[in-house]
This record gives sequence, C-alpha cells and structure tokens, in this order.
Amino acid sequence: MSALGDLVRARVQGFVKYEPQPGVTYPEVLIVDDPLRARWRSVALGVGGSMLGLITYVVLAPWVMSGVVGLFWLAEGSPSTFLAWATQVTNTFSEPSGMVATQLGLATLIPISLALVLFVHRFHPRWLHSVQPGFRWRYGFVTLAAALLVLGAVWALSRIGQPWAVQPEPAFWGFVVAILLTSPLQAAAEEYFFRGYLLQAIHTTAPNSPWFGVVGSAAIFALMHGTQNLPAFLYRFVFGVLAGWLVVKTGGLEAGIAAHVANNVIAFGWAALSGTMVATRTTTTTTWLELAVSLAGFAAFAALAVVIAGRMKVATATPGVRFVATDEV
Repeated sequence: MSALGDLVRARVQGFVKYEPQPGVTYPEVLIVDDPLRARWRSVALGVGGSMLGLITYVVLAPWVMSGVVGLFWLAEGSPSTFLAWATQVTNTFSEPSGMVATQLGLATLIPISLALVLFVHRFHPRWLHSVQPGFRWRYGFVTLAAALLVLGAVWALSRIGQPWAVQPEPAFWGFVVAILLTSPLQAAAEEYFFRGYLLQAIHTTAPNSPWFGVVGSAAIFALMHGTQNLPAFLYRFVFGVLAGWLVVKTGGLEAGIAAHVANNVIAFGWAALSGTMVATRTTTTTTWLELAVSLAGFAAFAALAVVIAGRMKVATATPGVRFVATDEV
C-alpha cells in the first residue's frame, strides 16, 4: 500500500505546475502570478473548468446512479422493469436504495472537483480542502458537533405547536444506514464543487471582486435544484452565500460541509422517523416563515463557526507573507 501511495503521489505531483501565492485567501488560491499566463487565459480556465465540471457531472452521475440502483434491483429479484423501478426509487426515495444511488451519484462531484484543480488548473488538489493545505479534521469534527447542536435546536423550536407523529418508514433501519453513510458524502460533494472549485474558478475571472465567486457559485447552486418556489430558491441561495462566506472567513470547506451534513441528516432523519421520506424528497416549496427560521439557524451557526475558527487558530490564508508592492522609497 505504501508503494502504491508513493506512486499516486508521484503521478499527482507530475501534473502540478503552480502553487498558490503566499498569504492569499481561499478564493484566490487558483490565481497565478505568472506573466506567461495572460489574463484572458485565467478567465478561459475559470469558465471552461466550470463548464467541464458541470458537463462531466451530468454525464457521469447517471451512470453511477444506474449502476448502484441496478445492484439493488437485482438483489430484490428484479421487481417490475428496471427503468420504471429505478425512476420510482430515485425520484421519491421510496426505498433506501434510491437514496443511496442518488447520493452516491452526487458524490462524484468530489473526484470531479479534485480532478479539475489538478488537470485543468495544474494545482495540487489539497488546496481545494483549505489554505492549510489539506482537510482540517479536528476543526471539521468540532464544527459538525456545533452544527448538529445549533441547527437541531432551531429545527426543534420551529416545530413548536406541530404534532410529533412518529411513524417510521417500513425500511427505517435501511434509511438510517443510508443517511449515516451517504448523506455526508452528498453534502460534502456539493460543498467541494460549489463552495470549493466553482467559487475559486469564478473568482479567477474577477479577482478584484471578493464576493463575485461567493455569490456566483451560490446562484448556480440554487438554480441546480430545479423547479422551486421563490422562498425555496432563496433558502438555497442564501445558504450558499453563508457557506461561501464561511469559506472566506475560515479558509476552508470544513464549516460549510458541517452545516450541510447536519442539515441533511436532521431533515432526512426526521423524514425516516415520521414516515415522510417521499414528501421530503419531492417537495419543491417552502414558506417565508420556514425560510426565515432556517436562515436564522444557519447564520447563528456561521457566527459560531467563525468564533471556533479563531479560538482554534485555523489558517485563513496560505502559508507565507503576502508581498504587496508600493510606490514608497
């Protein structure tokens, strides 16, 4: 295994051509200080890489989903036709197999994002995790605990006055396993692509606008959720902006992933326990009150995550001191 790991690292390093400038924030990582790389080329790489990532996902994810759901279809004795059964379980999450297949399909965004950083931009993929570089596991676990506490408390308070009808799904334990194993992958994948690669790539096209990448990636994230009413769109858009703000303030993806994982685990966990999995999966609307409450919870967590980052002294800029030219003599 050690020899294989060394071989992989050597192959990856062979594609690496650039390193981030010292002392830059997370959105600035893919900006190259190289006179040979003209401004138009940076824009072309940012736009082209983003389009390539989306196209690759659209092509690759359905194959992964079909393969996974096909295994479940065979294991269950080929009920009805494959296409009808696969469409039913993936569109409605009527069975755990549909959740597993769909979320593993979304998880392909992780390798896609890492590959774009390496092969398109010629940076080491570790810079996609954080400015440390690498994934800061300790900070990630601490913020996950904080997210579960804060978002769980806000969700519970939002249900005051509503009935707590516990009617578990027939395949309850299957859903529990699917939620615990694949929901974190799906949430992390969306953060790696939208708040990671896409935020960095869009920023390279407008490096003088610190919020262009944050707002642009949040808008694409919200639009990618398909048909939805205005409050549901704003819920995803503002969440994307808050998660992007967290990336800028904390220097990495960990806090955004924590919020996304906690939100999905809470929502799908209650759906499995209350027998509302199909309704949760197929809903395309939310109310203005639900929007306000949810975003208040995300904002509270975001503020806490920044405080935790300060207490833990996590890196918010790449190693080294940034050199700023002046006209002073």
